Amino acid sequence: MNLRERLKAPKAAAIAGIVFSILLIISLVLILNSIALNPSDVGTSPIANKNILLALDLVPFAGIAFLWFIGAVRDRLGEREDQFFATVFLGSGLLFLAMLFAASAVTGSLLFLNEETANPTVTSTYYDLGRVVIRVILNTYGIRMAGVFMISICTIFLRSSAVPRWMALLGYALAALMLLRIGSINRLGWVFILFPLWVLLISVYILIDNYRRKTGSTPNET
Repeated sequence: MNLRERLKAPKAAAIAGIVFSILLIISLVLILNSIALNPSDVGTSPIANKNILLALDLVPFAGIAFLWFIGAVRDRLGEREDQFFATVFLGSGLLFLAMLFAASAVTGSLLFLNEETANPTVTSTYYDLGRVVIRVILNTYGIRMAGVFMISICTIFLRSSAVPRWMALLGYALAALMLLRIGSINRLGWVFILFPLWVLLISVYILIDNYRRKTGSTPNET
C-alpha cells in the first residue's frame, strides 16, 4: 500500500466509527425506551413494536460500519500494531458483532411470531424464553466482549500513541464497568451505550486530527 492510500485510513476509520456509533445509539435508545416503562407492552403495543423493528433495521448497517472501523483502525496503526493485542481486538470485535446480530435476530423473530400466531399461550411462552435468551446474550456475553474490545484497543492506542492518553484511560474505566457489570440488571442496557459513545469520541478525535494534518498544523504523534 502506498503512502497516499494509507493516509486515507484515518478518515475512513473516523467516518465508519461515527456511523457505527450513531446507528447503534439510536437503536439502543429506541429499544430501551420501548421496554423501559412496561416490558409486557412489547409484542402488544404497535408503537413499541414499530420502534423496535426500526431499531433492528439499523443494526445491520451499524455492524457493517463497525467492521469497516476495525479494518480502518488496523490500517491506521500499520507496523505499530501489536500482534497479540490486535488478535484480541479483532476477535472480541467479531464476537461482539455476532452476539449483537444474534440478539437482534431473536428479537425480530419474536415480534413476527407474535403477529402471526393466533394462540396467545404459545406466543407468551416463546416471548418469555426469547426475552431471557436476549438478556443473557447481551448482558452476560455481549457487554463483556465490548469491554474486552475496549481494553485491547486502548492498550494498542497507548503503545502506539494513536490517541491522547486520557482517552485510552477512559476506555479502560468504561471497559471495567462493562466487564464487572456494575449496576442493576435493568440498567445494564444503558451501560451498553457507553461503548458506542466511546467509539464516537475516538472517531471524532481521529477525524479532527486528520483534518489538522491536512491543514498543515502541528499534530500530536499518531
